[in-house]
Amino acid sequence: MPQSTLTGLGVLVIEDDTLLRKQIAAHLESLGADVTGAATLGAAKRFLVELEFDFALLDVHLPDGRGTDLLEEKAFSPNTGVIVMTGDSGVTGAVEAMRLGALDYLVKPFEVEELPLVIQRVRRTRQSARLDEHRRGEAGDPTLFFGSALEELESQLQKILAADRRMQTDLPPILIQGETGTGKTSIARWLHQQGPREAQPLVEVNCSALPETLAESELFGHERGAFTDARTARLGLFEAASGGTLFLDEIPSLALPLQAKVLSAIEDHRIRRVGGNKMIPVDVRVIAATNRDLKEWVTQGQFREDLYHRLDLYRIVLPPLRERSEDLLKLADLLMRRLCQRHRLPGRTITAAGGQRLLAYGWPGNVRELAHELERAIVFEEGTTLSFPHLGRGSPETEPARSPSDCLSPDFVFPPEGFSLEQTINRLVDRALKQADGNVSAAARLLGVTRDYLRYRLSQRESDERGIQP
Repeated sequence: MPQSTLTGLGVLVIEDDTLLRKQIAAHLESLGADVTGAATLGAAKRFLVELEFDFALLDVHLPDGRGTDLLEEKAFSPNTGVIVMTGDSGVTGAVEAMRLGALDYLVKPFEVEELPLVIQRVRRTRQSARLDEHRRGEAGDPTLFFGSALEELESQLQKILAADRRMQTDLPPILIQGETGTGKTSIARWLHQQGPREAQPLVEVNCSALPETLAESELFGHERGAFTDARTARLGLFEAASGGTLFLDEIPSLALPLQAKVLSAIEDHRIRRVGGNKMIPVDVRVIAATNRDLKEWVTQGQFREDLYHRLDLYRIVLPPLRERSEDLLKLADLLMRRLCQRHRLPGRTITAAGGQRLLAYGWPGNVRELAHELERAIVFEEGTTLSFPHLGRGSPETEPARSPSDCLSPDFVFPPEGFSLEQTINRLVDRALKQADGNVSAAARLLGVTRDYLRYRLSQRESDERGIQP
């Protein structure tokens, strides 16, 4: 077992057998643990009041009482993993200790070399409990789709995975940038699931959803009494993710002082709980994501420059859906098949007109918006085909769907036979006049031209339509 496994961990050994207690302490200290020994219940209680421990090795039979009394009295912090030690005839006591909250037990005599493995097992149990708490209400995993437009991105991801497999430990952070709904969370999950830490925890945190007053406690944990409502100690998400991956979505939402602590955790591989004095080792691969330009935020003083440069090693930029038109219909088909399975409905097909509407729309919400539009159509449209008749009419901020042959469409390509600039200018003039209710001065302001220029164009167009010169 690597020495780093126990480095910095505080262990309380409650055992009246002096020789065994010293053997345990010597072995755990050789692996980097900070060990405290107690021979009686009284001594153990004093240490539990004065010091913080990650683990406790608890003998069932002690000179001044039963070790299980400490569990009944809730003398251990919720952040302390308790492992019971008992003789062959004391298994019943061990079972009782497990019922009272102990996480594992050892039957005497045992080899002290077993202890690190048992401690590691208990550590994973505690992490799993914290992860289960965090994951309640978590949404399902959206679809990850690599199409022709993402070939370069897929190649970049494969290179990151190759580097991860070579390194195994101390994996550098990853920064994912992209508009809302482009699939940043899906990429983070994919990297974790395909990498060397796939069997370890993946913890996802939406930083923008963390109240500023609770964010530090959520990420780094807290000790009992650290603040008014801290009635019990609590494991933080950095600790819960130790050995695995911590995904910090919308990381610019964290306050600047908290950004400094995140930087420290990444660089030093250690954290300190709120209200605690001990530095706790953590082995976490951090993946951060943002829909903002972090360079601009650094310039404005809203994001720490040192944290930005620490994160900006493996940078992944996700293109918006409007730049992936060649993949859009394939992605829509994949999403639709999965949605039909989820709703237990027969498969649907997209009509030619529906496909044109999908291609012409700008998709400000990207893949997430596409998935919602498809699910809405599956639920509300009748029949086995989908045409999306109302696409683009949902809100005044969203422009109606346009044909790809429309020069105002993001997918427009100049036709081989040429293009009429005059017609396009006339269309823009007409649109401005309509928006301004026929007011020439107001329309000119919308177009950024003078009123005289606009009057000239209107006069020239009228003359052209009548076949005479102005």
